[in-house]
Amino acid sequence: MNFTEVLISPILSEKSVIAKDEQNRYTFRVNPAANKTEIRKAVETLFKVKVSAVRTANIPGKLHRVGRHEGYRSDWKKAIVTVKAGQKIDMTDLPK
Repeated sequence: MNFTEVLISPILSEKSVIAKDEQNRYTFRVNPAANKTEIRKAVETLFKVKVSAVRTANIPGKLHRVGRHEGYRSDWKKAIVTVKAGQKIDMTDLPK
């Protein structure tokens, strides 16, 4: 799997921004087929930083209703990447 296929987009919620500022943890939406080793290599290669830990979570899709029609959003995978102290990731550098 190509490194640009592993990372889909950064997650910039209030909780993830606080974790980035206080604990040097960055949150990404990743390919559901990617494992922790692939995520670590992708972040280290694309952003030129050292990763100390990777945590992943599979998020189930939620029920979504529009009028009387209902369905489910897609399942997705989230990765929380801890970067070594003194290093930072510029979230605008994520390749398209």
